[in-house]
Formats: sequence, structure tokens, C-alpha cells
Amino acid sequence: MSESSSVRNIRLLVETDDPMFYGQKKLKVRGRDLVHLSKDVFKLMDLEVLDLSPERQSCLNYKLPMIPRDIGKLHCLTTLLLDTNELLQVPVEITLLTNLERLTLSNNHLTELPRGFKRLQKLESLHLANNKLEKFPLEVCDITSLVFLDASDNLIKLLPKKISQLTNLETLLLFINQLTKLPDTIVNMRALRCLWLGNNHICHLPKGFGYLSKLDWKDRYTTSTLDGNPLLNPPLEICKLGPEAIERFQGVGPNIDAEKLAEEERKRTRRRTIPVLGTSQSVNGNVPSGASGLKTKSDSRKVLSNGAKTANNIVNSITILDRQRK
Repeated sequence: MSESSSVRNIRLLVETDDPMFYGQKKLKVRGRDLVHLSKDVFKLMDLEVLDLSPERQSCLNYKLPMIPRDIGKLHCLTTLLLDTNELLQVPVEITLLTNLERLTLSNNHLTELPRGFKRLQKLESLHLANNKLEKFPLEVCDITSLVFLDASDNLIKLLPKKISQLTNLETLLLFINQLTKLPDTIVNMRALRCLWLGNNHICHLPKGFGYLSKLDWKDRYTTSTLDGNPLLNPPLEICKLGPEAIERFQGVGPNIDAEKLAEEERKRTRRRTIPVLGTSQSVNGNVPSGASGLKTKSDSRKVLSNGAKTANNIVNSITILDRQRK
């Protein structure tokens, strides 16, 4: 059956030259068309990228009020962008999009994800920041393909032990939540390169936390942050020295003088790092603390810059960097 003229008109808006999506068929819906989303959009069965997020300040008055259930018809979608709208819930039909690799739902009003969300077994990048999640979505733990997960700026109080099943996860952003502790199993997430836990209520780190050696924020401060937590064991001054210092502290025990151990770690670091005259790097190639710019994928997700940036700016920058990654 031939397409109607309205479907053909929408198809004319599909582009394939967006450098971030490598020739995939992409449709961006803007302005008033976002508020009154045409049903014909869901007849483009070969669509691979659908962007339903306001992107300019002038468009922020036009937001998607709900996700139509017809979204489940777009089986070829690999990327679905739904952030910065007025969404209260996600329809269960979204779980039919089993080819999804990237899904952004940040900056909405979500309290949960639909049942069956774990069907999205190709999902690599999931953005849930700045919603109203009080519980970590348990089914997310079954999506072992995940590499990037942003659940920052929510109301999450507890992480499930099952989170350790995300063995491919490299970036986990959980700052600005209500976490009081971390599950012991988090120490098994050895692929983690970036873990942001700032501005929670964490007092203790689980034994073995120092084994997460790829989180060496002592040398690459963008990889992790624990600032804004009432840490006692280990204390924050030890945590800031990186996983090796945490491992030493936990091995010796909490009765050790934290200031003394911190000073020992600083001396060890100074002995290992010899500045090279005329360059901005040391012999071991570490980017000095205070350096600006995003140099590599491993320290890319963004600079927290010691609380100087707002959570909104952080989320926006993460989104941009993650799109570049894809």
C-alpha cells in the first residue's frame, strides 16, 4: 500500500547526514509539532534515530506531554531521545524496541520504568537524570550490555546488590541522590572508569572499594567524586587520594591516623611524579589537577569542577559527550 501524502511529507524531514549517527535515518521533531505529535511519525518503520527533545531555548515552551503507545511500532530504532519533556511515565510499548542502543529520559518527572524494561538487551547508554526516581529500577540490572548509566539528581536511597551484574558498565553517575550506603557487590564492577557519588549521605565505603583501580581519581580527577558525603570510613581526605590509598586504609583499619596516612600517600605520589620542565604533564603522563578540557574517553563524561557547576550543566555536558561517543 502506498504512503499517504502526510507520511511522505514527514519522510522528507528524515536526514542521514548527521555525523553523530553515522548515516542512520534520523527524524528530529521540533516546536509545536512536538506538542501535537503526528501519528504519521510512527509509520516510518525504517526510522533508526528519533529525537523528540527540545534542543534550543526558544523551543522549551514546546514539550512532549506523553509518549504515544505507537512508539512500539518503530522496531528499527537504535536511538530514542526523550529528555527535557513533561513525561510522567513511559509506556510499556517502549520495551518492544529491542534494537535500542541509546535511550535518554533525563529531565522529566518519571517515578519508575515500565515492567519488562529488561527486554532492551542491546541498550548501551541510558540517561535517567533529574527525574523523581525513589528506587533504583531493578530491571536495569539485567541489561548487561549497558556501558553508560546516568541516574543522577533523583531521590534514590538504595542501590540493589544486583547492580554488580552490569559487568560492562564503565560510567555510573549517581550524584545528588539520597544514598546512605553502597552495596558490597559494587566492588565487583571492575569495568568502572567513572563513578560519581557526590552529594549523597554515604558514611562508609564497602570493604574492597579500593580494588576498583580504574577509578584512579588521584591522577585523573574527572573519573570519580565523593565530595558532599559525610564519609567516616575512609575519611574524605583518604578517598581523595584514590583507590590505592583507600585500599591501604581499609587494609590497616579505621583506627589509623587518617592525616598521617594521607601525608604518607602525598609523599609517595610526589616521589613517583617528577615534573617535566616546559610541559604541562609529568613523566608518568598524568594530566595535572586543575587542567581544563576533556582529553580522553575515560575522563570524558565531564568535569565536576568541585561543585562550581550546576547539576543541570553537568547533565547537559554528559549528554553532549555521550552523543559524541556514539
